[in-house]
Amino acid sequence: MKTTKFRRLSATDKTILSTGYLLLAVFVLLIVVPLCYVIIASFMDPTTLNNQGISLDISKWTLMGYQRVLSNNMIWVGFGNAILYSVSFTFVSVFVTVLAAYPMSKRDLVGKNLFNTLFIITMFFNGGLIPTYLVISNLNMLDTIWAIILPNAFNVWNMILARTYYQSIPDELREASAVDGASDVVHFFKILTPVCKPIIAVLALYQFVALWNSYFDAMIYLNDAMKQPLQLVLRSILIQNTPEAGMIADIQSRAEMAKLAELLKYSTIVVSSLPLLVMYPFFQKYFDKGIMVGSVKG
Repeated sequence: MKTTKFRRLSATDKTILSTGYLLLAVFVLLIVVPLCYVIIASFMDPTTLNNQGISLDISKWTLMGYQRVLSNNMIWVGFGNAILYSVSFTFVSVFVTVLAAYPMSKRDLVGKNLFNTLFIITMFFNGGLIPTYLVISNLNMLDTIWAIILPNAFNVWNMILARTYYQSIPDELREASAVDGASDVVHFFKILTPVCKPIIAVLALYQFVALWNSYFDAMIYLNDAMKQPLQLVLRSILIQNTPEAGMIADIQSRAEMAKLAELLKYSTIVVSSLPLLVMYPFFQKYFDKGIMVGSVKG
């Protein structure tokens, strides 16, 4: 059936469609090839990898990198902290974002243009690291989970996506709920929120991934090692196993440490990326509807 439809297209349409498929194939390869390389390299012996490159010979593979990473007790502490921070941040961020997006989607909101201007300004300018650190310090949030969650909880771009999605919902839905006596609060939580699951799922995934991959804020605001997220723990493991230029050691020991550091580099990438790879398929069904309507319509 698809072949028949393709044959009926004009030469121009065939060229455009073929070019699109070709570009799509190239983009897929640009994603899949590095991913496969990292996964295979994480199992390979560093000497074989450096001398021969990637090999599918299982006899040359090793689990040493994963054993060194997973045997570190701090890894599990980091995993627990990262999940706690990411889930909490996602909940707070999405909640704040949709609460701001809903009134901003109203055409009759008083001062809408002023609020829009203020929001847009914050997309290009911020207070900077030192003022932000001083604010967090004065609020006694240093070395607490709130220093990770609150500063970046509100994302203007996500608010714009959610606002545009809300604008795509027919006004008749609000009119019908008003006839039944539903207030704005009841309409938002009980009627509008279930309808807006696609955009909420997209925003949740965006924010979860953003915090999961983040390490800078935790490095600045958290001093207790037991509160550090996974990314900081993995960074510490890599630093500890990377030979320094001025190390006093025999050449062989330094070479072995360099090989181990190379292996750990790939293993830590896989360990830190695995939760995200598992999450994406469950959110995939929401992406088309959530992103396209939230970014194009209106």
